[in-house]
Amino acid sequence: MEYRRLGRSGLTISEIAYGNWLTHGSQVEQDAATACIRAALDAGITTFDTADVYAETRAESVLGTALQGERREGLEIFTKVYFPTGTGRNDRGLGRKHIMESIDGSLRRLRTDYVDLYQAHRYDHSTPLEETMEAFADVVRSGKAHYIGVSEWTADQLRAGHALARELKVPFISNQPQYSALWRVIEPEVVPASEELGIGQVVWSPIAQGVLTGKYLPGAPLPAGTRATDEKGGATFVARWLRDEVLERVQQLRPLAEEAGLSLAQLAVAWVLQNRNVSAAIIGASRPEQVAENVQAAGVRLEPGLLKAMEEILAPVAIQDPALTAGNPANDG
Repeated sequence: MEYRRLGRSGLTISEIAYGNWLTHGSQVEQDAATACIRAALDAGITTFDTADVYAETRAESVLGTALQGERREGLEIFTKVYFPTGTGRNDRGLGRKHIMESIDGSLRRLRTDYVDLYQAHRYDHSTPLEETMEAFADVVRSGKAHYIGVSEWTADQLRAGHALARELKVPFISNQPQYSALWRVIEPEVVPASEELGIGQVVWSPIAQGVLTGKYLPGAPLPAGTRATDEKGGATFVARWLRDEVLERVQQLRPLAEEAGLSLAQLAVAWVLQNRNVSAAIIGASRPEQVAENVQAAGVRLEPGLLKAMEEILAPVAIQDPALTAGNPANDG
């Protein structure tokens, strides 16, 4: 494992982080989840990402239980707030009431006194940004979080939030966007703004919901037991890539992966880590062997010629439109 600073902050994290978005508390039970987390720890992963909304709060509980007994100072635990966690009108969003109640719920489920990074899971267009940032500042000042970050914010939203954070003297250090060799919408605007502000990317779905592993073949039935066949496991997220034109291009990457001595999954994770603004790539797993495979992308340096060939293959199907950033009001559901 190798380690990087998160943005321009003093926080060092593992360049491969372990996340439990679509697995713990839904697809994977406690024993299997604990086995995956043990595999992550054994591989040198120290950074763990979750959110209060994952598996209706169960994912935080599963992670907290699995990490019991570990030296807390040796871990970086991240969680998020925004999406609904209850039926009440204030059980969602980035209003002060929801933030202050949510951090306490997350800490209870994670069985810890603080999180290292507390993130706004999306931008809240219905709440004044000043209210949100003041609440986050109070979370930090109370010792319940060391740093703040966001997920899927646009360049303009990052600049506005960062300016308020500076006024409030709280460390706003990260953005968590979707990013892969197929989904590159952060490159034109979000990455330049983040480099300017000292914000690092902690990216999710570096293997495009499994598509960049090559397990989905053009013209073939979807493999049983995969994410694409599990309505609870993100099938709707995978669907955009299950076109023959995409799957054929992914298969063309195999010789490049072999040349580099990598699996397709390792190549995909290594590719996102070549971006100097990426501090970590989040991997998920339902089996320990998936962790063992993907962590081998740590420390890999891809040759410029291989990167160029890879991007030429995927160029016709890769998506780069910055307007598709989830923080754009047009994309909020």
